[in-house]
Amino acid sequence: MTGEPDDLPLAGDTPPTSSGNPIDRPALAEDLLLLLFQPASGVIAGESTLYYPLAGAVMADLALEERVTTSTTTMGSITVQAVEGREPLDDILHSAWKYVLDKPRRVPGVLSSIGPKLREPLLARLIARGDLRIEKRKRLGMFTSEVHVQGGTGRRAALLDSVRAVLVDQKEPSARTAALAALLWGSGALPHFDPQIPWSSAVIARAQELEQGNWGAGAAAQAVARTMTAVLVTNPTIAANALPKN
Repeated sequence: MTGEPDDLPLAGDTPPTSSGNPIDRPALAEDLLLLLFQPASGVIAGESTLYYPLAGAVMADLALEERVTTSTTTMGSITVQAVEGREPLDDILHSAWKYVLDKPRRVPGVLSSIGPKLREPLLARLIARGDLRIEKRKRLGMFTSEVHVQGGTGRRAALLDSVRAVLVDQKEPSARTAALAALLWGSGALPHFDPQIPWSSAVIARAQELEQGNWGAGAAAQAVARTMTAVLVTNPTIAANALPKN
């Protein structure tokens, strides 16, 4: 076991799809949402524009599995289309795959269409796996509220270690980890991970390399890189990235 997200063990119950097929491996969007969850505060970083990176993660997952292809129009727009006969079993991936089955669609429109419905089912999966749990707390001694807290699986820490190894230690990532790191950068939430992942010039430069598709992760990275670049270009939070501390 290497500690890469590709090799992480599952924990808790395995969430089923609506067809009854178990989801043996967490989706890339699940990994991203788990990383964006901030254990100290119980909030999800980048909540206001969360649908962009989550949708990007879904499309990157499909690209990694060669279920979609991307192309560039004569006007420079990036489009994505499903590969016939490569239908995924995972309900979330299947819904996105079906949306781009009939014709090529521009990536911004795809993200806007599939993204807003992703948060809740992905959150439910993380709870089912035991990565997160719901805890009831009282406010002002009388009001009861439910908050999300980190579960005991250790999967978030392992994911963070894998991304840190790529961004800080300059290790060559798997295509999946490279996509996860690029999505984290594209979400605009990377500063929230300081000091575990220092918000520095070196880290920003490395993240920008991943944004440009310099992953060193084989041919599969090329298709995902185009999708990831489109995510970063169309994500409005990227402009909110502050200057590095040093």
